[in-house]
Amino acid sequence: MRRILLIVLIVMGFGVAQAQEFRCSVQVNYQKLLTTTQAYESANDKKVFDAMKQAIEDFVNGRRWTNVDFQQVEQLDCSISLVLNTRSSATDFAGQLQLQLRRPVYNSTYTTGLFNYMESGNFTFSYNESQPLDFDLGNFYGNLSSTLGYYCYIMLGIYFDSYALNGGEPFYQLAQQVQQAAEGSGYVGWSSSEGQKSRYWFMENHTNGAYTDLHEAYYNYHRLGLDMMTKDQTAARQAIINSLRNLQQVNKVRSNLTSVQQFVDVKVQELISIFTPAPAAERKQVYALVKSVSPINAVKMKDFENAK
Repeated sequence: MRRILLIVLIVMGFGVAQAQEFRCSVQVNYQKLLTTTQAYESANDKKVFDAMKQAIEDFVNGRRWTNVDFQQVEQLDCSISLVLNTRSSATDFAGQLQLQLRRPVYNSTYTTGLFNYMESGNFTFSYNESQPLDFDLGNFYGNLSSTLGYYCYIMLGIYFDSYALNGGEPFYQLAQQVQQAAEGSGYVGWSSSEGQKSRYWFMENHTNGAYTDLHEAYYNYHRLGLDMMTKDQTAARQAIINSLRNLQQVNKVRSNLTSVQQFVDVKVQELISIFTPAPAAERKQVYALVKSVSPINAVKMKDFENAK
């Protein structure tokens, strides 16, 4: 744990060591393409999807995203699933993108979800197996590499927020640079005019100074909550309740933020597990807080409302 906190401090102070940060598994599901009459589909062409999977894994796992030397046990455990829906040419695809990120809990074998996010619209991109996935912060080379780079920085931000208060700030700023470089590309998902689930707004939720409680929520829930469960369960549960109050404060500034809903979506089952054996007063409190920020998730906790 001290090592992770030291990493946060080094990142914020621009350390010099470099190594890979992610341990990411990738799935590319192309079954829908094989059951359609779209052009460019044949049994001999399946190798392109294997190449795509490998290219994404190499891009995420083989690139240095920070200037910190990670040990193997400190690598970010994540997964990326790409379900391809259409293929309009030999190199042009559209599909659904989902990303998941998990974090170990201190002094236990338990891992907790940090990020589980599926993009709302069709993710369109070009992929040519003979060309590398080029990427840098100041340029847009392609929608696949920019989108992957954007989410890598978002996941790094959330991960480090869970270990140190505002520890993820440098990475959200890097995600913002990726978004700004991609906004004029013409691809859907980067603009502020495309609704609250666009990449612009998810990034904005984490860089807007009005939503500082969002960062405190990650810290209170994980570092002061889950990580302290083996030391003092009562205090740890109170820290988790405080994290829900943080989300409530964000919701008062602006309701229905995607980042807040994502937080509760990931945590609702875990909250049920943690607080089911807790005193009734705590269960009622958790239910009321969840209901205030995410009524759809509060339905899953209905038994908490009238706890005795």
